[in-house]
Amino acid sequence: MPPAAETASAQAEGGRAGGAAAADTRTEDGGRPARPPSGPEGTGRVTAARAWTRRARHSVRLRASTAAALLTCVVFCLGGLLAGSHPFGPTTRNTVDLGQQYLPFHAYWRRLLLGETHGDLFLNWNSGFGSNFLGDYGTYLSSPFDLLVLLFPADGAELALYVVTAAKITAAGAAMALLLLRLRPGPWPVAAVLGTAYALCGWTLNFAATVPMWLDGLLAFPLLCLVGEWARAGRRPVLGPLVVAVAWYANFYTAYMATLGAAVVLAVRLCTADDTGRRRLAGLLRAARGVLVGVGLAAPLVLVVFLATRVADPTPETTFTPVAWTEFLARLLPATASVASPALFIGTPALLLALTLPFNRAVTPRTRLAWTAAIALVALSMQWEPTHLLWHAGASPNGIPYRQTFVLCGLLLIAAWLSTARGLPRTPALLGAGAVLAALTLASRGSPVVDRWTYPAFGAALALGVLAAAAVLLARRHAVGTKALPAVAVALLVLAQAGETAISAGRIERQQLAKVSWAPRLGPWHADMARATESEDDWPRQRTDPGEVPGGNDVLLVGGQGADYYSSLTADVTSRTLASLGFGSYAKGRHPVSLDNPVTDAIFSVGTRMRSTPSAPLRTDRLPEAAITTVDTPVPPLVTVRPDLRLPAREARFGPSAFANQEALLGADVYEVPAAPRRAPGPGGGAVTLTASCPAGAQVWFWAPDYRGTAALSGGSPVAFAGRPPAVVGPMQRLGTVPASGEVRIALDPATRPELPRQPVGCLVEDRLTEAVRRSTATGATTVRTSGHTLTAELPPGSKGTALVAVPRISGWTCSAGDADPVPARRHLGLIAVPLDGTATTLGCSFRPPGLRLGGAIGATALLCLPVIGARQRSPRRTGRVHPACTSASSDGN
Repeated sequence: MPPAAETASAQAEGGRAGGAAAADTRTEDGGRPARPPSGPEGTGRVTAARAWTRRARHSVRLRASTAAALLTCVVFCLGGLLAGSHPFGPTTRNTVDLGQQYLPFHAYWRRLLLGETHGDLFLNWNSGFGSNFLGDYGTYLSSPFDLLVLLFPADGAELALYVVTAAKITAAGAAMALLLLRLRPGPWPVAAVLGTAYALCGWTLNFAATVPMWLDGLLAFPLLCLVGEWARAGRRPVLGPLVVAVAWYANFYTAYMATLGAAVVLAVRLCTADDTGRRRLAGLLRAARGVLVGVGLAAPLVLVVFLATRVADPTPETTFTPVAWTEFLARLLPATASVASPALFIGTPALLLALTLPFNRAVTPRTRLAWTAAIALVALSMQWEPTHLLWHAGASPNGIPYRQTFVLCGLLLIAAWLSTARGLPRTPALLGAGAVLAALTLASRGSPVVDRWTYPAFGAALALGVLAAAAVLLARRHAVGTKALPAVAVALLVLAQAGETAISAGRIERQQLAKVSWAPRLGPWHADMARATESEDDWPRQRTDPGEVPGGNDVLLVGGQGADYYSSLTADVTSRTLASLGFGSYAKGRHPVSLDNPVTDAIFSVGTRMRSTPSAPLRTDRLPEAAITTVDTPVPPLVTVRPDLRLPAREARFGPSAFANQEALLGADVYEVPAAPRRAPGPGGGAVTLTASCPAGAQVWFWAPDYRGTAALSGGSPVAFAGRPPAVVGPMQRLGTVPASGEVRIALDPATRPELPRQPVGCLVEDRLTEAVRRSTATGATTVRTSGHTLTAELPPGSKGTALVAVPRISGWTCSAGDADPVPARRHLGLIAVPLDGTATTLGCSFRPPGLRLGGAIGATALLCLPVIGARQRSPRRTGRVHPACTSASSDGN
């Protein structure tokens, strides 16, 4: 772009973006542009000039956003290359939830979109024996970027998820560059670099790159700030609510934080604008209207997710403890990693520019004061519990406590831009910022989050930044090299920012892999299990459980129908039911896992069970392999009839013994449970021996959910138990067979003081179980069919008592027997129960996610508001009232 075009673009950007030609367009600093010439000829010249400057402005923004996107993508991929992680190396990226939640959900999402699953958007038949999929969709998969999985083959789920992650980060960089130029005109290369700094801030590298759903909030923040700018100027009244709706639809959790951050930006912009109080109020009301209508449009999904969280398995209450300020400041430095403190890194050059704002006399005092105060208050709000709760919608989160950090990173980069957009700050401002940077660097010494690469990367980036500043200052003082020196300065800035960020990305990824749990990459084990499960699948006649497969959420990865399920929305009834039956779990109960037990297989109609024997220990840089065996067992159908069971007015509760709970659901006594096994000190210092009597030939099962250590039946191999309450609950496990003497001796070698239930031992008599299965099959449904989110069954004539459906009774199920009207399903010990009076020969159940109907009504009302708002915008002088369902604002400025 020629210099004249750059100047015209800057003038166009500096004014308030009003829609009418005669609008009062003050610059941010309060200056007025020259008044256009009067008369037809002057009006024509002004119109042509404005069209030309508008094209120039769009050209500048396009350059900045495109450059930011490309630079962001390159640097993010370079970080993975330095870490040697997939897809640029053999090392897995699947740390914590990335491997256990997002990868399986995206693999399942692709299959669902292609019609390769048994369920639909409402219900997931595969996980947790039946779960609310619309809630999971709204939590993990509702971003438009997640549709990219369709471009990849079935075995390319890891690459697809990486591309989705990179695309979201890239879009965030482009959006921030666009916002910066909207806030104030300036050099587009600098806006591109700062946009990249935002997209690849420490919050992204340390948290969100492995929690991809949060990245939608990273993109939402600059977009919602743009919505605020449109509201101030009275522009795009329909597009604004649509942007809000997409942001909240994609991930309402981080969109809520982004909305709070955008409100801060809007408040500062209104305070610093040279405008009348009436115009400020009108802009504020338009912004509020846009947010309300936008959130209303997203209500059909937001309300479903919100209500699903209300009935989700509750995690232990968390008390917020602010991190030490030394560590808070240390997180501004490169290559620092921690899940307990805010990841504030934005790059040393960008941080230095942000710190110049309070000292930059080229910026008006009002602007300096307002932005500095806003950033300081947001930083303080992260450390005070009441405002911490406000940022997190009233509930202190388990895990990472500083999830709103991306907002503070964005504010810092806006400050950097406002101080730099009209030229590099003068030497006093640079020296003041350097002094502050030196002080916080010294204060961070000794912090546990500082890596061995932190200070070398910081020093190299700072040196390159100083050279870039020197090139700019030299170009100011000397006419020679005025074209080459600015280009050199930009190149040095890009090198400093990109190099430091890439090193930080690589180091953080390596630190995470060394400190947190991980899952291996998808490999032959998963592929072989998927083929084996598909060949054995016999749903809905019976379930096929793939058992334990590396990564968690196994059935989403390899198919089948089992208990394994990991979601933030795992229903409380599912967790409590499975835990009471002896199933194990991780993630404080929200990740129940498969239980290889013949009684629970009979209860949940698991007729085919897959078992895996790993070929070698799991490694971060090796694809997992295993030998797979298949075991088929006769089990009752998915719907059984209990003639002896009459549902009481008050729901029956589980007892303290998992063995008794299994028998209660099965409807038969199949265990011999020693009342109180005798305990005696073992040969080791902390060892314990349990002694009891059981029928010869029975299977010995040991259940101690909180126990960590090993347990071994006399003459048998030790079996490991890994209970670690409340995070990990150990499953019931088989120890062996009761000897001919009938004496059961179990040697316990605990890692900690053993916490055992009163009845930890159960002896399963297989003949009793065989008879119970035969009886349940004879009285159970003759045919079971499922379709999407419905289940129908044909019952033997004259069926009385209670029909039990082997599906957890989560909120949203309605059932009917025969021709009766559907009613909310009843529950017996956590499962769906339908009373039978002997006349019905069919049973039907259907699932609808709670909140869908109310959310749809709210969304429809919000949708009706859009044409009303659009019509009002087209008729700015109209004084009629707006539709009562919409939030109105003054027509001033529209």
